Amino acid sequence: MATILVVDDELGIRALLSEILSDEGHTIELAENAQQARAYRERMRPDLVLLDIWMPDVDGVTLLKEWGSNGQLTMPVIMMSGHGTIDTAVEATKFGAMAFLEKPITLQKLLRAVEQALVKTAPRPLPAAAAPVGLPTYTRLDPGVGAGVAAMPVMSGGHSPALMGNLPSATLPSQGLASEQLFELDRPLREARDAFEKSYFEFHLAKENGSMTRVAEKTGLERTHLYRKLKQLGVDLSRNKRNSGI
Repeated sequence: MATILVVDDELGIRALLSEILSDEGHTIELAENAQQARAYRERMRPDLVLLDIWMPDVDGVTLLKEWGSNGQLTMPVIMMSGHGTIDTAVEATKFGAMAFLEKPITLQKLLRAVEQALVKTAPRPLPAAAAPVGLPTYTRLDPGVGAGVAAMPVMSGGHSPALMGNLPSATLPSQGLASEQLFELDRPLREARDAFEKSYFEFHLAKENGSMTRVAEKTGLERTHLYRKLKQLGVDLSRNKRNSGI
């Protein structure tokens, strides 16, 4: 994952971009003006910079030129603006910007631009010996272990949902899918439903390496609703972030 510097004078924009990109596994650094961005660049070189054009002290294009002239433009820069024109975008590109995003920035455009910028600048990986990636599975419990425990069959595609209401969350795989899951039926409907939903979301979080953005898209929920739902169900989001290396 990458270290991304977000430079924008609007608190809401910084918070939103930080949340989305953190969910993708990136490390986010924030600057609210050119002065803070300069100070960060003096200390470190980020893998990518998202740079707003209109800022109160120095505009983004001027900062871009400055980095280029003193040899500090050694990372891809994506410009952002809510008032940009074609001429502004062309000028920014001429001085070294890799892309231009117009505000309000859609989720798809943001992720696509970031991915393309990082792919273009990523070093080529060294060849490594191919290793088979196995999927963890759970052994079916003996029917006599407990009453009301049902083994769910494997669904189409070779996998079943994570129906593991009778198993602790810690037994969930950190990545991959279980080929057969267990679910305790001998309980009140509300408890059974909550257990199913918790296991369902833990399954998708594990599958998507803790990315809330991809889980929201996969499950068809708005991010805000998804956060509330996970908190209500007691899903440990910090564990999923640790498992994904965030």
